[in-house]
Amino acid sequence: MSDRDYRPALALRNITRSFGEGHAKLLVFDNANLDLKRGEMVALVGPSGAGKSSLLHIAGLLEAPDTGEVFIDGLEVAHSSDKVRTEVRRSDIGFVYQFHHLLPEFDALENVMMPQLILGKSKQDAKARASELLERLGLADRLDHRPTELSGGEQQRVAIARAVANGPKLLLADEPTGNLDPRTADGVYEEFLRMIADEGLTALIATHNMELAAQMHRVVRMEDGQLVSQ
Repeated sequence: MSDRDYRPALALRNITRSFGEGHAKLLVFDNANLDLKRGEMVALVGPSGAGKSSLLHIAGLLEAPDTGEVFIDGLEVAHSSDKVRTEVRRSDIGFVYQFHHLLPEFDALENVMMPQLILGKSKQDAKARASELLERLGLADRLDHRPTELSGGEQQRVAIARAVANGPKLLLADEPTGNLDPRTADGVYEEFLRMIADEGLTALIATHNMELAAQMHRVVRMEDGQLVSQ
């Protein structure tokens, strides 16, 4: 095996993050550490306000830690230039949020093509990849539908396809089914995990649903500024 095979897909080292100033200062992370192995699906749990979203933003280079390092595939990126961080987000990281954030003026196919075109793929290749992903998620007959013409579950499936379209090394999800009714959420979550496994992705997924968290390889809980594996 090569050295690359032993490197964590994601490594957070001594992450410290606080908000506010003076007496109102709140310490969210206190030298927190986390490793995700390649192909590992990890649930991130903890009470509301514990900092799950902030941790995902730090891992996804959307937010900088006060101190500490973020390694993606062995490359330290938290302290890289804006240009490098943008390139890493586009090519190596996929995001799925509680709200789908689809572009309303584009149909499902175009929404999934968009990140690929931004990365430089040809229109033909982007269309083929988008069609394949959407069909795998049961949306073969919804390719030309705009978000307002899709159900909540269908919109989130499009968001999932968009997140994995560029074949990221790391997938980050923040309550990806939290905006759906329980029955729809269960179906979308099952397809979501299947897609992660089929694509061979490494995933960190914040969720309040412990039944869903139990379906992943490992559960990490936020406790007193630390990340504790259960």
